[in-house]
Amino acid sequence: MTRCVGVILAGGGATRFGGEPKGLRVVEGARILDRVASVLRDTTEELLLVANDPGAAAWLPGVRTVADVRTGQGALGGLHAALSHAEGLPVLVVAWDMPFVPAGLLRALRALGDAGADVAVAESESSGRGVEPLCAWYGPSCLAAIERRLDAGDRRVVGFFEDVRVARLPAAEVSQYGESARIFFNVNFPSDLPIAPPS
Repeated sequence: MTRCVGVILAGGGATRFGGEPKGLRVVEGARILDRVASVLRDTTEELLLVANDPGAAAWLPGVRTVADVRTGQGALGGLHAALSHAEGLPVLVVAWDMPFVPAGLLRALRALGDAGADVAVAESESSGRGVEPLCAWYGPSCLAAIERRLDAGDRRVVGFFEDVRVARLPAAEVSQYGESARIFFNVNFPSDLPIAPPS
């Protein structure tokens, strides 16, 4: 199995949180950031935090922290930064506002990617896209495809999927790891915290 970098995407301006870094909020006794870091440590060889907040380097001591290479490009810019700093290795990405992603699902995505895809992504009814691009595995070949899309002004996080080999983990297999609504639950507003789906 190829070495893989576990990437925590801590993007966005947290405007819906009044500017507060939402991944530092506590869910079920732990910061969301720590929950994401824990499952990525279980499933990858090293961690990378992609964050533009000036205080981000102090959030996870000992973890390499980098900012977007191309600023103002949204989630796709964060993914671009992850691959740019992964030194040619594949990345397993989880957004830092997803506190309930299980390690088993990440292992399944990694195995799917290692089998020969450029992207390994989970199918989800929770997403309007039908897949969860911010909880996915990306091979190094995606970097050039993302750059072409950014150069063309296409900031859709799944836009470059048309240009690479995408393997989808079927929803039926995803369900083996829990309810989709909980697995891919993301914290957007402070009011989301007390209403997280039950386990």
